[in-house]
Amino acid sequence: MSKNTNNTNQGFKPSKGSFFQDNQKSVVFILGGIVVLILLYFGYQKLYLDPRAEEASNRMYKAEQLATIDSLQSKAIMGDGAFLGFKQIADEYSNTKSANIANAYLGGLYLRQGKFDEAAKALEKYAPTGSQILDPLVIGLTGDAFSELKDYKKAADYYKQASEKSSNSYTTPLFLKKLGLVYEAQNDYKSAETAYKKIKTDFPESQEASTIDGLLGRVQAHL
Repeated sequence: MSKNTNNTNQGFKPSKGSFFQDNQKSVVFILGGIVVLILLYFGYQKLYLDPRAEEASNRMYKAEQLATIDSLQSKAIMGDGAFLGFKQIADEYSNTKSANIANAYLGGLYLRQGKFDEAAKALEKYAPTGSQILDPLVIGLTGDAFSELKDYKKAADYYKQASEKSSNSYTTPLFLKKLGLVYEAQNDYKSAETAYKKIKTDFPESQEASTIDGLLGRVQAHL
């Protein structure tokens, strides 16, 4: 019989590699690809943006450039006086689409810096845009922040949302694996098995599927 308890002092303990490696995969994707997604999402609508929203979009350009350069990410967050950082964009242009995207950037950058409380707060402010890739990524990154804070119950909620938000071969198996790991951290081996089996059956060509038999074996030993 499986155990289902919130006691994370027993059973599987996620190692740094369990979340950090996958976290790097999703953070690098969001920082590297988000600019393209933003251009696609906002470019078509640019002529229809109200003046405040258009100003926010234009002023975020420099911070976007710096976000992918490790040594300049603090400037991307805070700005440097000559341009606004993501934090100022999110605060000063609240309720605009640019502020929403700025919160996604902030969360990803804070995760890279190991500032998990700040990451969780920024990411929880994000509102879905309708993007089939960006939305599950940001929801999943929120799960990453709570995983690092060892709030595995809340992390599981976000990973489940992320895995169900859009069915695709990139984000779905990525967050199903993380969902399984946090279920294991709570000794909920049956739920972990369900998550891992879904990767094996529904996404057999994914990177996660290549190592899923080992994870299945581990949880099934507890059933």
